[in-house]
Amino acid sequence: MKKTYLLLASALMLSFSACDTARQTQEAENQTPEASRVTAGPTPSGAVMSKGGLRVYAFDNSQKYPESQLRLNTPPAGGVVEPGPVQFNYSLSNFELTRMTPHSNAEHLANSHQGQHIHNIVDNQPYTAHYETEFTKEIEEGEHVILSFLSRSYHESLKHKGAYDLRKITVGRPTETLEFDEGAPHMFYSRPKGEYVGPQETERVMLDFYLVNTDLSTTGNKVRATINGTEFMLDRWMPYIMEGLPMGENTIKLELVDNNGNVLPGPFNSVERTITLKAQ
Repeated sequence: MKKTYLLLASALMLSFSACDTARQTQEAENQTPEASRVTAGPTPSGAVMSKGGLRVYAFDNSQKYPESQLRLNTPPAGGVVEPGPVQFNYSLSNFELTRMTPHSNAEHLANSHQGQHIHNIVDNQPYTAHYETEFTKEIEEGEHVILSFLSRSYHESLKHKGAYDLRKITVGRPTETLEFDEGAPHMFYSRPKGEYVGPQETERVMLDFYLVNTDLSTTGNKVRATINGTEFMLDRWMPYIMEGLPMGENTIKLELVDNNGNVLPGPFNSVERTITLKAQ
């Protein structure tokens, strides 16, 4: 009887030990940072479009920040400020500026070593990146459209409601009026931008744009991306990867079009930029 009791006690101890080991292993896995669990880089979401030696595909495997919120406090919407260094001040919640986005996409795309930031776009000109909620920026006299949105460290925008701020401001005493309907569909260019150097930055180049008051679909509005003369129709508002771009200058033209291919009215719905790729 005593031997039987000892055998049962030993079995129970082994069982508890095994369960505890399994629990600790599971907890360790749950505590493992996402960056170490996800190693594949951008993963195609949907079809890969191949044309003219290029591959273009959407991806949607970045870390999500659904609770992140951004609001521009100054300059005020519709406000008037003096020309020169204009003061910008933002309210930010549930998003950490200067943090490296914990995802392997940061290892496979051009990545800011300063971390997550705010993209500030004036009149759809190339954005400036900001790593603090307060800064000054030179703006000329005139009426201007300011778009601000949150960005991951590798420059992919957060696209949910509340992650951006759009407003029109007046600088100085302009004599001309900027026609801009804040309720109409608009597209703003974000990436690619500037110069890309080395394999990490040039093998996969991200294409990202920002939409306001519209979405994309197979039967509705789309973005027509013309890359070095080759046309791709994008029917989902997502970031895209471009593969196969040659070294040297590359031209990207983006147009927000209706289902018939007509560019929608708006001052920023057609834009063309040139970027440069270098091997080293």
